[in-house]
Amino acid sequence: MKIINVAIDGPAGAGKSTISRKAAAELGYIYIDTGALYRTVGLNALRKGADLQSDEAIIATITDDLKVELKFIDGEQRMFLSDEDVSDKIRTPEASMAASRVSAVPKVREFLFDLQKKLARENNCVMDGRDIGTVVLPDADVKIFLTASPEARAERRFKELTEKGMDVKYEDVLADMIKRDYDDSHRAIAPLKQADDAILCDTSNIGLEESIALIIKTIKDNI
Repeated sequence: MKIINVAIDGPAGAGKSTISRKAAAELGYIYIDTGALYRTVGLNALRKGADLQSDEAIIATITDDLKVELKFIDGEQRMFLSDEDVSDKIRTPEASMAASRVSAVPKVREFLFDLQKKLARENNCVMDGRDIGTVVLPDADVKIFLTASPEARAERRFKELTEKGMDVKYEDVLADMIKRDYDDSHRAIAPLKQADDAILCDTSNIGLEESIALIIKTIKDNI
């Protein structure tokens, strides 16, 4: 039986995780959030006090004993760092910025690349990230570039963070979003960009449920 892979790329805050998770559940596939992998490595770098402006300092935190695992518990993806469940700890603005920085380091990408390929090779999956359709799964059966305006994405992220009780300002969230867009799209290694054969889905002016329905329909129409 042929394994089906769906690649969903897009900028930070586009709703990739939520939408991809729902789409995977509808299709009966597993959902692989590659951003969570980079967030976990970023969290590890933060905990070790690494200078995130230095590739060498980041690489020094990726030692042979660094253990990053992706597990599915009751159908939900959970991230583990050295056997600690850090699924909630990696969802902070600091972890987000650290993820963007460490993902620009070739050694980090090499560290996680084989794991991502293995998961896709063995499972029908919806995998989301920044370079899935362009680098990780260039032969994916369906490729989608999911985006929205920086303002729309910042508003959604601001709401998400405040609902978790975090003291943040919309202006700061927007500034972080714009900076991360720039960093992700201008890095030398695997920059964020739309694959030539990816389908563009812009959700700036539609709600979450409409966005989920749009992505599910797009996948089903193109499998």
